[in-house]
Amino acid sequence: MRKVLLLSCLTVSIASFGQNDLLRNNVKQLADKVEPKVIEWRRDFHAHPELGNNEVRTAGIIAKHLQSLGIEVKTGVAKTGVVGILKGGKPGPVVALRADMDALPVIERVPLPFASKVKTTYNGQEVGVMHACGHDTHVAMLMGVAEVLAAMKKDLKGTVKFIFQPAEEGAPVGEEGGAQLMVKEGVLENPKVDVVFGLHINSQTEVGKITYRPGGTMASVNDMKITIKGKSAHGAYPWSSIDPIVVAAQIINNLQPIVSRNLNVTENAGVVTIGSIHGGNRSNIIPEQVEMLGTVRALSNEDEAMLIANIKRIATKTAEASGATAEVIIPYTSHYPVTFNDVALTEKMLPSLRKTAGADNVVLRPAVTGAEDFSFFQEKVPGLFIFLGGMPKGKDPQTAASHHTPDFFIDESGFKLGVNAMSNLVLDYMEAPKK
Repeated sequence: MRKVLLLSCLTVSIASFGQNDLLRNNVKQLADKVEPKVIEWRRDFHAHPELGNNEVRTAGIIAKHLQSLGIEVKTGVAKTGVVGILKGGKPGPVVALRADMDALPVIERVPLPFASKVKTTYNGQEVGVMHACGHDTHVAMLMGVAEVLAAMKKDLKGTVKFIFQPAEEGAPVGEEGGAQLMVKEGVLENPKVDVVFGLHINSQTEVGKITYRPGGTMASVNDMKITIKGKSAHGAYPWSSIDPIVVAAQIINNLQPIVSRNLNVTENAGVVTIGSIHGGNRSNIIPEQVEMLGTVRALSNEDEAMLIANIKRIATKTAEASGATAEVIIPYTSHYPVTFNDVALTEKMLPSLRKTAGADNVVLRPAVTGAEDFSFFQEKVPGLFIFLGGMPKGKDPQTAASHHTPDFFIDESGFKLGVNAMSNLVLDYMEAPKK
């Protein structure tokens, strides 16, 4: 009886493993087939970029494609977002996949036949518009994933929610937007999402590579405004003033040791940067007020709270020591939480990534102090955010143009791996035994 039982268990195990391999092979074949479409979609989006909360054309193309696949579609989510719901043939969890849609106010310099020539008005200025962060590739790849998974609908043990998100780079001044607004409007409900996956192309990681990090992988970000008020005077008689420009300089210097003397840099990084100073309009007038703008970044909630508390204390006390006042507003206009990859989920899905890309091509990465509003989804449900190589093979990462620059370039040969990886994450999560 025991031998029969063992043989039965072995047979079930082999059958289960074989089914998973069959699904994986099916994904690969479908990804091969959809690759030319993904490249075509990406080139079209790249030539017609749209800024945050204005992705009307992009959203229309996405919605039409999802509808053609028989996927339930909702439009106008968080201004211009699109959400698709694909119900599988079998019961199971709800897995969300996210792609961001917006471009940046950058004039493209890359000599591509599909380079952007688009111009628009941004914050009252005429600007170029460019997909200088790769969101066009994210959209095209997720459209490809939707086609792959829709073709495998009967095999899906659960539901897939495709989230095409506007305004990841930030909403226009005075508007809400992005992942935060999508969450606020209930994108993770009806049906309730169990887990969320996202990826970001990287122009300085070689094609064929996937990088990841459990825990804090991208920093929280808060912008800040410091307003220093003193006493105006003629520039020839500075003793009659309380000079806010001098106070501003003292505050900037005094902020520098916050990271180096308060943060354990062997565990986490942090950033306190002043990026803008404005005060006065003549060489011989000491102004009454100076305004400074800056950014604060951290890789844990505790570090974020510590940095903000120290900035407020140092700025106000430094001003007070000179007879001035300092008002500190953090966040000033925007805040993204830490992009935190659920540790258990990351460990659970690593075999899926390694089997898709090859174990040597899935690489642990350092944390970065850039920020991502994917973090708003991760605050509500377990999430995993990975990075996909988009740099031509053999190129030196030091010479590859970084994101948000006019020379930003992505090798399209990496898209198929992105489609494979995201599709397999869905299937493997649905197939994995629940603990």
